[in-house]
Amino acid sequence: MAIYMEIFLGADHNGFKLKEKIKKYLKKMRIDFKDLGNSRFDPKDDYPDFAILVAKKVAKTKAKGILICGSGGGMCITANKIKGIRAAQAFTIFQTRHLRKEDDINILCLDGWELKEKIIKEIVRTFLKTKFSKLIRHKRRIQKIEKIEKK
Repeated sequence: MAIYMEIFLGADHNGFKLKEKIKKYLKKMRIDFKDLGNSRFDPKDDYPDFAILVAKKVAKTKAKGILICGSGGGMCITANKIKGIRAAQAFTIFQTRHLRKEDDINILCLDGWELKEKIIKEIVRTFLKTKFSKLIRHKRRIQKIEKIEKK
């Protein structure tokens, strides 16, 4: 799989173990990444701290990000507060493919509680390899989102 991009990772205590597994998978696939934290398991950390770090880096560099917390929802809500971010949760390969193709998501938010490692690897792989379709209707929708961000 030829993927030449930088990935920013972030996770709170509920996503920490899964983030470490994803890092091993990315290394195996020879995909560059930067881990923006947490660098150690801390049961008292807060997901918004890591979501903002990753979202700001993704917005600035036009890279991609992966965020993991317990449900994935908190990371997603927080990341989407940053202009230029289109973060979404995915639970299936099908969902992930369509989120990339149609919505051009740049941050994948994952559930650290229930998703199994095997499906996570496929979801991450699909997120990284699937390109935005650039169909007129999809571009139009992204432009509408960008217009909202300017308000």
